[in-house]
Amino acid sequence: MLDVLRHQDLEGVLATVVRYFGGVKLGAGGLVRAYTDSVAQALLGAQKLPIIRQRHLACSAPYPLEGWIRRELDAAGATLDGVAHAEAVRFAFHLADGDAAALVARLNDGGNGRIGWLRVDEDANDG
Repeated sequence: MLDVLRHQDLEGVLATVVRYFGGVKLGAGGLVRAYTDSVAQALLGAQKLPIIRQRHLACSAPYPLEGWIRRELDAAGATLDGVAHAEAVRFAFHLADGDAAALVARLNDGGNGRIGWLRVDEDANDG
């Protein structure tokens, strides 16, 4: 079963086969083939998605920048995790790690120093 997963070049995948009969009518070789075929068949129908490391960020900005920041986040493909309205607007969002630096630079440039970056507790965002 592990060899089937390795040949598919997959990471972070678990395969489990449940046997309902405890006998040995198939023999050791037959069991190996049955288990291998079970995993191979499951992988044929499985949707394979790439693992993309995410960066969690948070910032605060004055109210007049809220619409512009929302548009920038959307254009960058960021996912908005939360917005809080107080004396300033606080945004919590995440996006692909490789795209984060460019978005931060764009927000800093367009915000003219009015965007403050907040510390994000990474342990709380690992889910």
